[in-house]
Amino acid sequence: MSAHLPRGRHLLADLTGVAAKRLTDPAALETLLRDAARAAGGTVLGGHFHPFGPGLGVTGVLLLAESHLSIHTWPEHGFAALDVFMCGSARPELAVDAIEAALAPASCVRREVARG
Repeated sequence: MSAHLPRGRHLLADLTGVAAKRLTDPAALETLLRDAARAAGGTVLGGHFHPFGPGLGVTGVLLLAESHLSIHTWPEHGFAALDVFMCGSARPELAVDAIEAALAPASCVRREVARG
């Protein structure tokens, strides 16, 4: 594993108008985020996804060699919040693209913060 400089790109995305059924399954969301991390050039080191009960939201995080990727969902509001921070040559926008394509929100508002 190569060392990364202490700078990267931190993307925040708010997805609204998502079908509730897409926001309640922790295993499906973990698979989606793992695939998205790899699509962005990330290396998944581990993760934890917690469901809050039948029909309720999920909070999940992947620890990456390049930093992290997390999601918090509110199916009752059709809303998901993403946090994707990656350093090195990883491309966090590709992770957001993959997640957006799978969740099919009515809208996705992205914000980017340069880190380091």
